[in-house]
Amino acid sequence: MIRYGGRPRRSMCNQGNTELARTIDRYSRFEPTSLSIKKLVDFGSLQPLREDSSYNFLRYEIPVRFANIMKEFKVGPSKLLETRSAQVVLQSYNQCLMDIVAYEDKESTVETLKEFTKTIIDIRNRNRNAVQTMAEGVADMRSSLGITDGATNLENFSKINENITYFLDRFYLSRIGIRMLINQHTLLFSEDPVFQHGFVGSIDPNCDVADVVKGAFEDAKDLCDRDYLDSPKLEIKILNKNEDKVTMTCVPSHLYHIIFELIKNAMRATMEFNGLEDSPPPVEVSICKGDEDVTVVVSDRGGGIPRRQMGHIWEYMYTTAPLPAVDNGVGVPMAGYGYGLPISRLYARYLHGDLQLVSMEGYGTKAIIYLRVFGEHADELLPIYNTTVKLLFNGDASSRLD
Repeated sequence: MIRYGGRPRRSMCNQGNTELARTIDRYSRFEPTSLSIKKLVDFGSLQPLREDSSYNFLRYEIPVRFANIMKEFKVGPSKLLETRSAQVVLQSYNQCLMDIVAYEDKESTVETLKEFTKTIIDIRNRNRNAVQTMAEGVADMRSSLGITDGATNLENFSKINENITYFLDRFYLSRIGIRMLINQHTLLFSEDPVFQHGFVGSIDPNCDVADVVKGAFEDAKDLCDRDYLDSPKLEIKILNKNEDKVTMTCVPSHLYHIIFELIKNAMRATMEFNGLEDSPPPVEVSICKGDEDVTVVVSDRGGGIPRRQMGHIWEYMYTTAPLPAVDNGVGVPMAGYGYGLPISRLYARYLHGDLQLVSMEGYGTKAIIYLRVFGEHADELLPIYNTTVKLLFNGDASSRLD
């Protein structure tokens, strides 16, 4: 067996690190290209489909998106980014970037297109657990700093908390955008494409919002029945006159993620607030389509949220539930890392929508989702790295823009 000494290996490692750093610097000089739902639908509806055009765009755009967020790993909140979990995510991103940059000078031959699709599928699968892994990093950091239920005596905790919220909002928003591009390409061009009737990749131009609500409710109901042996019923109201359904162009998986999280939270609050009542109050969902937005309101009678806690609900450092066990064999927990609401808001904001919460303590909570009606107005919100970002991490967090 040939054994390599330490010095040559360090030299090879340094070479690799230098090449990686140069690649990150080069691609991070470019701003990500924000696409609208309309552009994605129009491209995916072309006949014949242009796989070579998608390849030529993605082989540059995906590295730009990776590099922009990877620069923030160098200047972001060190107490989080030094954790083992955050470093695992970063190393995975390093590998993903170099894997896709390998196609920079490759022509779009049939074989190259096939290899590229396989590569980006591998990238997506490799980072499937990035949310949970980063959440474990936050949990480790909380533990090392002695933070429980958001309570701590750290003098600079407020700034640490703001920096972490700012960084993770941008990290997860970038992740959503990268996965959106990968999903569109693979659904349209993989060897065994998955076609859903009427869909363009992952986009449904005629999505029935109530159908997504019903699907999310059934899945949340299963969890609630498992944990509480009962669950609230669902009441759906369409508020548009003379309409029995509301349809829109959207990414149903994103809408499902938001609705599932909100209904799951509503069910948990309802069951715990109302105790062992024979018939817990229903979860109500109202849907209305206006000239600019589709608005979905999820209402519960679960006792509401105290006003002093409302400022914490979008923070990743705050959760009132115990951390979930990993691989415990019981499936998705009803509550855990405290990431559900912040990430649901990012899914809404990703295409220039929003998610807001209004609470009446002692009665219940309303969660209000805003989604853009027109696809040309639903363009991607993407984080862009620049010198201002570095200053924001080191300066006054209050000057940051959402």
